[in-house]
Amino acid sequence: MTEGPGAVGSPPAVQPPPPGGPGWAYFFDLDGTLVELVDPPAVVRVDPALRELLEALRHATGGAVALISGRSLDDLGLLFPGPPFPAAGQHGLERRGADGRITRHPPPEGLDAARELLAKTADPRIEVEDKGLSIALHYRLAPQLGGYAGRLARAAAGAAGLHYAVLPGKRIVEIKPAGRDKGVAVAEFMDEPPFRGRTPLFVGDDVTDEHGFETVNAAGGVSIKVGAGDTVALWHLRDVRAVRAWLARAIAAARSA
Repeated sequence: MTEGPGAVGSPPAVQPPPPGGPGWAYFFDLDGTLVELVDPPAVVRVDPALRELLEALRHATGGAVALISGRSLDDLGLLFPGPPFPAAGQHGLERRGADGRITRHPPPEGLDAARELLAKTADPRIEVEDKGLSIALHYRLAPQLGGYAGRLARAAAGAAGLHYAVLPGKRIVEIKPAGRDKGVAVAEFMDEPPFRGRTPLFVGDDVTDEHGFETVNAAGGVSIKVGAGDTVALWHLRDVRAVRAWLARAIAAARSA
């Protein structure tokens, strides 16, 4: 099965998105949102200016800032050395709360069958990234293989069993346990301090972020889509540079209490 959000809507509003403020909780995708997409994804680097912006926002909100990423928590830890941010990795399959406690949702049996199939059939131009709880197929360096990558992922998910789903993204397709997504991760954070009782704001760029947009929309929050494409997000930012500029406004708004 292919796992995706509900029906997408029209392009989001063209007005500048609200920056939030006191009493808000901030959630961010990473690749394509806070940092540019690069090939291969492993060469991404987080510059000090971004770290300073996120630290300033975390301080202004009393810690209510979290990363919601398809990357693993281990990978996020390498990109953000030092005191770790609250974060959800692998689209919510693992999560580190503001208290530092890590929870992981063990995958159903079957992922080894997907690994075996991919080891035998994957084209060498497709990067197979085994994240432990999920498997990603990257084809950014060979975009002509997108159709093949999708078919291969569906075959691997079929080998893994009914509890697994295929999640497409920007030149990536993933095999992951069904029922866990970024929207669920946001909701779990919102049940914990310092996020509890705040209004959620989520910024993302990919179809994998649509679940997060749906969750914050249902909670009366702010959803911000980065880049082009139909979406359920209510607001829009043009690119990563625009996100960085908006972050400066968000910090000022959060400090305005």
